[in-house]
Amino acid sequence: MNTDRNPLPSRAPLSTRRRIIALAAVGLVAVAGLQLRPGLAAESALTIPPLAGGPAGEATTSPQTVVFAGGCFWGVQGVFQHTKGVLQAVSGYAGGNKNTASYEIVSSGLTGHAESVQVTYDPKVISYPQLLQIYFSVVHDPTELNRQGPDHGTQYRSEVFYTDAYQKQATERYIAQLDAAKVFPAKIVTQVAPLAGFYPAEGYHQNYATLHPDSGYIATFDLPKIANLKRLYPAWYRADPVLVALGGAAATARN
Repeated sequence: MNTDRNPLPSRAPLSTRRRIIALAAVGLVAVAGLQLRPGLAAESALTIPPLAGGPAGEATTSPQTVVFAGGCFWGVQGVFQHTKGVLQAVSGYAGGNKNTASYEIVSSGLTGHAESVQVTYDPKVISYPQLLQIYFSVVHDPTELNRQGPDHGTQYRSEVFYTDAYQKQATERYIAQLDAAKVFPAKIVTQVAPLAGFYPAEGYHQNYATLHPDSGYIATFDLPKIANLKRLYPAWYRADPVLVALGGAAATARN
């Protein structure tokens, strides 16, 4: 478990952090009133241009799926759950194998997995290029290598796991466009790879930003992401998040 995830006072032992997460997992407490370490700022967002050429090439009108990794999956999930056209956003693991797809093991940074969110969306409502625009501008900083905010390690890397040739082409083209225009102060480090497998995270990680808005981590690093979505893309923002039905699809997929 990454001890930076829950920025408790430095004197709090790791066992205390584990107990707080465990209690939250079974609904006994909300992780609230956490003290943040000096120097950690809230998330910011950058206005970026859309993909040149728009959604051309996205021929299908049936629901599509893509997996985005961009730091802690709590915030990534929270943003996409508040995005119109998203039918489901499930926190989980991608990039490694099924045997190591558990939070305690992934947190070691040695599994090849990235904390990720599987986004199922309706292209009649929101296009893949529009999802990319949200991902690169609101969800995370794509110039950070193996880190986001207070979280460090390959499990927090920036990566798009595509599910078809169109997603691959659109993602690579958008990265090249943003880099050529020097939209960001540094080069984008986002990896682009085919999705080999997605493994939903444990139930207590699902809907975390919604269930724990008073958590110091959520309030500082994740709720600002959702606020930025509303501010920058009001037409794509939905006030009521589309939540994972615990014990439903996510639990079934893990079996």
